[in-house]
Amino acid sequence: MSILRLSHVELRVPDLELATAYYCEVVGMIETGRDDSRVFLKCWDEHQHHSVVLTHEPTHGLNHLGFKVTDLADLDHYQQRLEAAGVDVRRYSADEWAPGHGAAIRFTLPSGQEMELVHGMQQVGNLLPQTNPPPRPMGLVGIAPPRIDHVFLTGEEVDTVTAFLVEHLDFRLTERVLGDDGYQIATWLEVSHRSHDIAFLTGPNAGLHHFAYWVDGWNDLRNAADACIYHGVELETNPTRHGATRGQCLYFFDPAGNRNEMFTGGYWVDPGSEPITWTEAEMGRALFYYDGAVDQRYLTVHS
Repeated sequence: MSILRLSHVELRVPDLELATAYYCEVVGMIETGRDDSRVFLKCWDEHQHHSVVLTHEPTHGLNHLGFKVTDLADLDHYQQRLEAAGVDVRRYSADEWAPGHGAAIRFTLPSGQEMELVHGMQQVGNLLPQTNPPPRPMGLVGIAPPRIDHVFLTGEEVDTVTAFLVEHLDFRLTERVLGDDGYQIATWLEVSHRSHDIAFLTGPNAGLHHFAYWVDGWNDLRNAADACIYHGVELETNPTRHGATRGQCLYFFDPAGNRNEMFTGGYWVDPGSEPITWTEAEMGRALFYYDGAVDQRYLTVHS
């Protein structure tokens, strides 16, 4: 029984066509379907039907996030565990929530975000042949990251939601910023043996700080920054690196106000590894290692 990785995010956007143009032409995602209020997108090296869903609503933010599980029986396993802990769980059959979406269970995290576990999403293939493929398709558009990578959320009680993920969903804590009062200000957790698949920062409940795409190396961050500037997308940070996770990163916003990250680097985690602790005094270096400080705007999140 296991949760494999981040599967998808559903974002609110007030202008569906503008957001679709941005994610297809600037980020370089591929549209795989749409209905009256939603557009479904995937990255070029993702095989499943979608990893980003844009939903037309008056505000921006996160509607739900989903993680992929190994087997259909995993949904029963985690539903039983969650309900035994007093958590309300909703069940979706394949294609019920959206065409190609797969069977799923959905529940609310203690920090207010809607989270889903999903199995059996329709496989549509990546842009490479299965026999003698090149390393990368020709003619990609925009930044063209191969896949989504992680989500960074906010909550009023980071200790509580971190414990929830560890105890009920088998996530492992890899790093944390520990406040002088003993409470966790920020945490990073994984299920895929990488530095993190999900993270939390003290802030408003139900908040999306950012979601991230994976790119293959530092030069891809530079190319992503070039693409943003070419398309008139303002950068929040230049390419830099985190202390926590040891990753390298670039931040900017979609037209609705949802923060995007391009991420690379990090490290591999063995089960049982002790989490790394950053002190409150070094929080700036944990988030932006070179600067050693965090702009207050980076800590401002609208749920």
